[in-house]
Amino acid sequence: MSQETILIIEDEKALVEVLEYNLVREGYRVFTATDGAEGLQRAQEIIPDLIVLDIMLPTLDGLQLCSLLRSDPETQNIRILMLTAKGEEVDEVVGFNMGADDYVIKPYKLHPLLHRIKALLRRPLGEVAQNDIVESCGIRVDRLNHIASLDGSEMVLTPTELRLLWFVMKQPERTYSRLELLEACRGEDNCSTERTIDVHVKSLRQKLGPRAVLLQTVRGVGYRFVPIQEFHAEADASDQPMP
Repeated sequence: MSQETILIIEDEKALVEVLEYNLVREGYRVFTATDGAEGLQRAQEIIPDLIVLDIMLPTLDGLQLCSLLRSDPETQNIRILMLTAKGEEVDEVVGFNMGADDYVIKPYKLHPLLHRIKALLRRPLGEVAQNDIVESCGIRVDRLNHIASLDGSEMVLTPTELRLLWFVMKQPERTYSRLELLEACRGEDNCSTERTIDVHVKSLRQKLGPRAVLLQTVRGVGYRFVPIQEFHAEADASDQPMP
């Protein structure tokens, strides 16, 4: 059984009780706090492996708390999964910019949330930034800092588009189903359907311009990112000095 430590910072007592019960069943040591100030103090005392952090908290909100944790050398590497009832893109952008590692929208389903927690705990400390950056064919995606660029110029992507692009680029040529992409890119937004991914892919392709061909449709299944040699050759040629 796992002995990893999780701190839940959440002011809704019923949610805390359910999540704490199920995490303890999974073998984790679980601590709780019901407001931001208490959560900060407990995080500094315990140095947990992961924090499940609500955004809307008394005394100190989750975004402020996340920023304080990231600015302290003692707590800066703690994995942070944000929970929030807010589902708008701007809130997700702010959450990632403040240093959240993952973001799940309320109301959430318990088992997918537990899966996300396990996935975060598998990520080695100190390697988060490196693991969150992918680069291929002139496209660079930094998931942690929510920055994407094309040939050095910043791309304006929504959080969902950025996470989708990052996810397919992490394992090029692997085909992902729409359901896999939905779960990876949108957390537990119950208003979304698998076909929502098609909308995001269409928007992404428009922003990728000529490189839209890299994001390929696999009929009847989903999508994959396939690096194409001519884009590498084009990039290499642009680096050569003019005669």
